[in-house]
Amino acid sequence: MFADIKPHLAELQKRLGLSMLSVIIAFILAFSFHNIILTWITAPLNDALTEVGRIIKTQEKAAWHLEPIDSNKSIKIVKAPTSPEVSAAQKLEDSLNKATKVASKELSVFLKDATDAAKELTLTLKGLDSKAEKSTFNGQITTHQVGGAFFVALKVSFFAALLGALPFILYQLWLFISPGLYDNEKKMVYPFVIGGSFMFIVGILFAYYVVTPFGFQFLITFGSFLYTPLINIEDYVGFFTKIMMGFGLAFELPIFAYFLAVLGMVTDKTLKDFFKYAVIIIFALAALLTPPDVLTQLLMAIPLVLLYGLSIIIVRYVNPHIEEDDDDEDLDVEDVPNK
Repeated sequence: MFADIKPHLAELQKRLGLSMLSVIIAFILAFSFHNIILTWITAPLNDALTEVGRIIKTQEKAAWHLEPIDSNKSIKIVKAPTSPEVSAAQKLEDSLNKATKVASKELSVFLKDATDAAKELTLTLKGLDSKAEKSTFNGQITTHQVGGAFFVALKVSFFAALLGALPFILYQLWLFISPGLYDNEKKMVYPFVIGGSFMFIVGILFAYYVVTPFGFQFLITFGSFLYTPLINIEDYVGFFTKIMMGFGLAFELPIFAYFLAVLGMVTDKTLKDFFKYAVIIIFALAALLTPPDVLTQLLMAIPLVLLYGLSIIIVRYVNPHIEEDDDDEDLDVEDVPNK
């Protein structure tokens, strides 16, 4: 028995070796551009931090509160106080204005110049105060390890290497399974390699441009009024690659269904009958592969359900279910032996 399996194991070893070699070559090339790749990976997080900071500043500027003036006086509504420097400059300006009115004519010119200087000081300090308000949200991307930046560069380079070597890996996978296929099935190598690579990239782009902006903004906004988000870059890269790989694999569903239909293993009726179970499995996978928020899970589950429907249409075209005709199975009376 081992003698029969040994050639297949040797072939598998060969294909795995070539696949690993392609990943290593792609890794060396990707490491040369790891800064560009890391900038691309962290762009959704930076955009989310910027957007959350804008939301927080907008809400802080619109915030009003009640402040009691005196125990015997009514309560009035005032806005949040400005910085001490701006208040002092304002008091100086008011005092100089009063002094200008009561001062003699000889001092009026000098006091007017002082008043103008105080106004300029007030405007300058208000500008500084507004800049300080813009920096109240100090969300940052940090690292907690001595060699954190180096290990992050290795991770992002390996992630890029997998994407770059994906077509070659799929080609090696096809060469491994092709000896067990018929001649007409072996011609499907190009749709398998090109289609599989294309759908994987589409899944990653969908996750990058649609899912992560909503998901990251929601997660960062939650609690940002109480805590300053300091994002660990090592954790973020692992979190990011998990989402990207999950969506990439999920978008392979139509390709997987197509080749199962070509091999005659499934029909459109099979997928229809399994639909209610597939929906449960899809939502369970979405909960495992996405952040723990309902929005991101729905952004993964809904496209998967739609892709499952697309797979049914593809399988119906490739390998439709054929109803058996009971009339063909009836035996003629003449063929029945007499007892």
